[in-house]
Amino acid sequence: MQESKRWLVRDLQRVDLNLLVAFDALMAERSVTRAAERMAVGQPAMSASLARLRKLFNDPLLVRDGRVFVPTPVAESLTGPIRQSLSIMEGALGRRRTFDPTVDQQTFTLLASDYVLLVLLKSLLSEVAAEAPRVRINVRPISGDYADQLRRGQIDLFIVPREIERSDTPLLSEDLFHDRLVCAVDVDHPEVGDAITREQFQTLPYLAYDGGPLPSAAQLQLRARGAERAIDVTTQSFVVAPLMLRGTRFLTLVHERLGRSLATQAQIRLLEPPVVLTPITEAMFWSPRHQDSPAHRWLRERIRQSAEMLNI
Repeated sequence: MQESKRWLVRDLQRVDLNLLVAFDALMAERSVTRAAERMAVGQPAMSASLARLRKLFNDPLLVRDGRVFVPTPVAESLTGPIRQSLSIMEGALGRRRTFDPTVDQQTFTLLASDYVLLVLLKSLLSEVAAEAPRVRINVRPISGDYADQLRRGQIDLFIVPREIERSDTPLLSEDLFHDRLVCAVDVDHPEVGDAITREQFQTLPYLAYDGGPLPSAAQLQLRARGAERAIDVTTQSFVVAPLMLRGTRFLTLVHERLGRSLATQAQIRLLEPPVVLTPITEAMFWSPRHQDSPAHRWLRERIRQSAEMLNI
C-alpha cells in the first residue's frame, strides 16, 4: 500500500493541473464529448488529454462496456486522490482569484425542471449569453443522485422545491421564489364552471406530472391531506401538462406562475383547488466547497437577481 501511494505521488508530480482537471472531467462524465463540453474545449483536445493520461499512467483508464464507458481499477484508485487535490487547490485559488464574466471562460452545470427553466432561467440564459460570451450554462433534468453529483463536482448547483429536498449530504441553500399549485382545465371544459367542486376534483380524469426521481409537490400535498388522486395520464414535463388539456376533460395541478405564462397559448383556465394546498418554495442548493468561489458566487447572484425580478 505504501509503495502504491509513493507511485501515485511520483506520477502526480509530473502532471500539469490542466491534465488533472481533464482526468476529473472524464471520470465524472465518462464521455470524451461531455467532458469536452464541461471544460469548454474541443473534442479533439479532450481526446488528446485522454491519450496523454493513458500514456502517463500506462493504463486505458476508460474502457467500453457495451454502449457506455467505465473506469478501470487504476482510474478508480486515482479518482479520489485527484478529486481531493483539485478541491484543495480550487479552494485556495478561489479565495484569491476574481472572476470577470466579460472575459473569463467558465462552464456551469445546473439541475432544474423544465418549469424552473421556463419561469426562472429563460431570461437569465439570454442575458448571460449577451454579457458573458465565454460563460456556458448547461441545464439538465433533476436526477436521483444530485447530492452525490454536487459532492463529486459534476454539477454546480440544483434548484428544487425546498419541501421535497431530502438528501443527507450537507448542502448550502438559498430560497429563490414562492409559487403555489392551482387547478387547470380546458378553457371550454364542458363540466367545470367558475369553480371546481371537491367531487369534480376527485372524479374528473386526472393528468399528473411523474417525470423525476423525487415526488412532486402536488403528490406530497395531496397525500398529506388525504386527497390523493387516481392518476389517469402522466407526463414527464411540467410544461407539457397544461398544453395537453385543450379539447379534453382532464384536470391537472399546475404551478400558478407556469399556468399564467401558458394560459393563452394552452387555452386553459386556472381555478382554486377545493383542498387547501400550501405554497412551494423553490430554492437553489450547492456544495460548501463552492461557497467562496468567485465564479460560483457570480452565478448565484445572477440567479438571485432573476428570482427577484419575478416578484416585481
